[in-house]
Amino acid sequence: MTKFSVFTCNTYSEHRANCDRIKNIRLLIFAIMSPTFTLDDIPPDEIYVLDTETTGLDGAPMDLVLDIGICKVSLREGTVEDWYSSVLGYDVEWWDDRLLNSWIFQNSDLTVDDIAFARKSAMQVIDEVRRLLKGKNVTTYNTVYDLGKFLYQEPWSMRGWFNECTDIMKAATPVCKVPSTRGYSDYQYPRLEVAYEKITEGDPAGLHGKQDHRALSDARAASWVMIQMFKDGTYRP
Repeated sequence: MTKFSVFTCNTYSEHRANCDRIKNIRLLIFAIMSPTFTLDDIPPDEIYVLDTETTGLDGAPMDLVLDIGICKVSLREGTVEDWYSSVLGYDVEWWDDRLLNSWIFQNSDLTVDDIAFARKSAMQVIDEVRRLLKGKNVTTYNTVYDLGKFLYQEPWSMRGWFNECTDIMKAATPVCKVPSTRGYSDYQYPRLEVAYEKITEGDPAGLHGKQDHRALSDARAASWVMIQMFKDGTYRP
């Protein structure tokens, strides 16, 4: 005998969540019924969205990761869970002026003292992140930067350590349609705050109109952008 599960809702937010679940189930059913369907078309059950805050744009070894945050996302359920967050500790006594005056220290609440007196050393954090992400499905808002310039480089050395999913920023580019400032015909990559404002509804990440440039907060915002694009059919892992 076939059994049916009935969603009961006590609040409007529960109603919206259940509607999203039903929509995702319908999308999956339609995909499976497609004559071109393959197992690769089924989205991963969990995707881990990470973000880094660093000393600069050059990448390792010139620059260092100072703050890392990771969210666990279920595309099918439409949920985001704060999964990992840590500041990386370094001996700042030997830092030069470029590192001590990094952009992140001027544009967030992260301070040099936070780094100098961090609870965990950089290598402790790196070891933890390597253990946590081994074999997982992972993406970021700008994989070329977070992964290519840092996590795939020493001392992280995580290339091939996990399954890299579609870059959220690249997927958001044709959705946001930000005109190129250099006169190119293609759209330019949207900043995270631009994509978040245009694509999501109701401030699900709790930014309250301002990006605070901390790793976990940015990972959370990117996660909700990914979820909404997946619901809209514009993101495929």
